[in-house]
Amino acid sequence: MLEKNLEQMNLMKFYGMATAYQSAIQGKQSFTNDELISMLVQAEWEDREARKIHRHLRAARFRYHAAIEEISYNPGRNLDKTIMTRLTDCSFIKRHENVLITGPTGVGKSFISSALGNQACHKGYKVLYFNTQKLFTRLKMSKADGSYIREINRVEKQDLLVLDDFGLQEMDTQTRMAFLEIVEDRYDIKSTIISSQLPVSKWYDVIGEGTIADAILDRLVNGAHRIDLKGESLRKKK
Repeated sequence: MLEKNLEQMNLMKFYGMATAYQSAIQGKQSFTNDELISMLVQAEWEDREARKIHRHLRAARFRYHAAIEEISYNPGRNLDKTIMTRLTDCSFIKRHENVLITGPTGVGKSFISSALGNQACHKGYKVLYFNTQKLFTRLKMSKADGSYIREINRVEKQDLLVLDDFGLQEMDTQTRMAFLEIVEDRYDIKSTIISSQLPVSKWYDVIGEGTIADAILDRLVNGAHRIDLKGESLRKKK
C-alpha cells in the first residue's frame, strides 16, 4: 500500500506530499486523519512554492546572487535603510512603480537591483534581468530573424524588469523605438528597475529625439523611487 500510494503521488507530481508521507510512515509517527491530511497538504504546498521560486530565479538570470541581507549601509553611500525596507516588501510591484538607481561605477547599483529582483522572486513575482545594451542588441537581432514580437512580449509580461548599466551608449533610432515600446506597454501595469552611472537629468540626452525622450521619461521617472548612491568604488576597496 505504501509503494502504491507513493507511486500514485509521484505520477500526479505530488512530490512534496510523497516525501512527507514516506517520512511519516518510516518514522512511525502517529497522526489523526485530520492531522495527516493537513501535514501532507502543507508539505505539498511548501514544495511547490520552493520549486516556483527556483524557476523564477533561474529564469531571471541575475548578474549577482545578491540578497537584501547582504546590502551594506555604510556611511557615505547615501543609502537610506528606511527606503530600502519599504522596497523589500515588494509592494512597489503591486503598485506598478519604478525604481531608479544611480551613482558612479562600482558603488553597488547592480548588486542592489539584483537583490531587489531576488527578493521579488521569493515573493512569487516573475522577474527578468538584462544588461541594457545586451537587451537592445538582442532585440535588434530578433528583428532580423523574425522573433521580435516573441522577444518583446517576453520582456513586457514580466512583473519586474531589471535594466542594468543603462546609458552607456547613446540610443539610435531602432533602440529608441524599442525602448519606447517596452516603457509604454509596461506603464502603470508592471514595474521596472533601472540602474545607471548617469544621473537621471542626463538620460534625456542619451535617449535623444526630444519628443520620444519626453514620452519615455514621463512614464519612467514620475512617481518612481529614486536611489542616488555615492562614495568610492566597492571593487576598488576590495
